[in-house]
Amino acid sequence: MRLQFMLSEIWIGLRRNASIAISVVLVTMVSMYLLGLGILAQRQVDTFKGYWYDRVQVTIFLCTADSGEPDCGKKAVTEEQKQAIRSQLQQMKPLVKQVYYESEQEAYDRFQEQFRNSPLAGNIRVGDIPQNFRVQLSDPTKYDVVVSSFEGAPGVGRVQDQQKTLDKLFKVMNVITIASFALAALMVLCAVLLMATTIRQAAFSRRRETGIMKLVGASNFTIRFPFVMETVLAAVAGVGLSVVFLWATVRWGIPYVAKVFPDLALIGVSDVWVITPWLAGLIVVVAMGTSWVTLWRYLRV
Repeated sequence: MRLQFMLSEIWIGLRRNASIAISVVLVTMVSMYLLGLGILAQRQVDTFKGYWYDRVQVTIFLCTADSGEPDCGKKAVTEEQKQAIRSQLQQMKPLVKQVYYESEQEAYDRFQEQFRNSPLAGNIRVGDIPQNFRVQLSDPTKYDVVVSSFEGAPGVGRVQDQQKTLDKLFKVMNVITIASFALAALMVLCAVLLMATTIRQAAFSRRRETGIMKLVGASNFTIRFPFVMETVLAAVAGVGLSVVFLWATVRWGIPYVAKVFPDLALIGVSDVWVITPWLAGLIVVVAMGTSWVTLWRYLRV
């Protein structure tokens, strides 16, 4: 009977205070949408780093039979040449921190994973990216030592490094990361303040009813629980709408970006589903915590 009574109170409260409930939905929707954008921006930065950090490494591309590199002379690298390159890299420690060998199939798989949301993924075949050694340096600023050691070496098609170009990119990434966290913190604060205001207004408008309930022996939990659930339900509805807008933003926005910048590794709709439970869990905790604190302070019956 108590559960049925509280459910009826929740329904009556939502119906009688529809404007307040809608305001909570809208505030939550905007806040969680902006927070979601911040989190997706952070995931995009991580995606960029997952791809571009490989470019910070020095990549030694080996020759293939149909390579157009002038140093290859249409000859594929031999096993002896490959072992010689590996041995020379081992001798360059501690400057050479780590060496990763990547076959043509592994290079293809990595490219497909990094550019899974880009039109470029369908245009690459196994063998288009030569087998290579990716060299991680203990001091990336000394990349020219490795480059000069292997350019023109037997079996080496070309040596690639983009350290200078990527320095500015990483600085921008760091700014985006900081801005994303700042935006997320600001949006959560806005949600808490506005939610507390709407709860206070709802409690004030129903103060006479709650006073009567207290006089007839209702517990504080019974009185406050409908207020809390009204806020939680409205907040969850707001999260649902924010997820819809996030999905639409990624679903139609990312393909456009991919067309303009086809060489960028981008996030996809799957990233929206990954962050959805976190958004929902966060808003439930925020709604319940804000409700109890606000009601404890302003609903003294």
